[in-house]
Amino acid sequence: MEASVLKRQLNKWRNAVSERLPDGLRKFAGSLSDRDRFDKSNSNPAAFRVLVRKEIADHVRSWRFILLLAIIFLTCVASLYTALNSLQDAIKSEDGYSDFVILKLFTISDGTLPSFIGFIGFLGPLLGIGLGFDAVNSERNKGTLSRIMAQPIHRDDLLNAKFTASLFIIGFMFLALGLLVLSLGLLIVGLPPSFEELLRILAFLVVTVFYIGFWLNLSILFSVRFRQPATSALAGIAVWLFFSFFYDMILNLLSTALVRNNQASTVDDMLNHVNLMLGLSRISPYTLFNEATSTLLMPTVRNLGPLTTEQAYGAIDSPLPFGQSLLLVWPQVTGLIALTLVCFAISYVMFLRQEIRGRS
Repeated sequence: MEASVLKRQLNKWRNAVSERLPDGLRKFAGSLSDRDRFDKSNSNPAAFRVLVRKEIADHVRSWRFILLLAIIFLTCVASLYTALNSLQDAIKSEDGYSDFVILKLFTISDGTLPSFIGFIGFLGPLLGIGLGFDAVNSERNKGTLSRIMAQPIHRDDLLNAKFTASLFIIGFMFLALGLLVLSLGLLIVGLPPSFEELLRILAFLVVTVFYIGFWLNLSILFSVRFRQPATSALAGIAVWLFFSFFYDMILNLLSTALVRNNQASTVDDMLNHVNLMLGLSRISPYTLFNEATSTLLMPTVRNLGPLTTEQAYGAIDSPLPFGQSLLLVWPQVTGLIALTLVCFAISYVMFLRQEIRGRS
């Protein structure tokens, strides 16, 4: 009763105030209230979940996803086979790392094929590009984008759903690959992983998802920017090839030119030169991923930059704890997350500003 009385009293006060307002302000207040009621009636909290389920079903049923999954699965199994061939020699080596046997399955190789993390760093971007290069422009070309936007959903829900569904598939896939490597290592080696090894492997999988999420967001950005899926796919592959091959070549040429110009440099100048080249190389997401994963999966890595003799003197030759390794690679992980958020923000703003028409 008290609530109903209070509600009636508030309505009386609102009507009394509205009667004393000028005509222009009264119409403006009425339009705001009508717009709020329209937004509440059109809001659909379940629309985002429906879009995510629809995108996941479309990806899983497509031949493109099956082919990409088969390629990554076969290459990872091949790298695991080469790691098992050289595992016995790696265990016998006295490097302070012989206690982490399961981690060697991800990092070592016999030389014929790259290691597990090498394959993931090279082929992982193809998965992100393959899942996102036609996320928006294919809907626009088929004329379904205007039909989706005609439904009672917000425009940003579509872009969020496409990214969330693809990232969920990527995370589930690499979690399955990580568990596959662990199970095969347990069956073949006969040693269960320790708790620290499990933490390091889970951290490696999380960093891998962030790394591929960057390429997914980059391909979605190109999908929003270009109208043809072939153009957006070629743009994503061009960026991937640039950072995988040509960027290191450019840095090597630049480093050689700087060294020739400063032949009589001191030790401080050489350290500054190395730090400069290292900072430039960390612009590449491929370098950030390699540094983060190698540090997490190789506990003997204690530093990611140059060390002088004074700094290395007196250091204890022992593996780093998981917490210290995580602190060491935290800037690299933060850089990957920042690159992902920047690409997503640009695509988000571009998509919200675009005009959507039927088959436009």
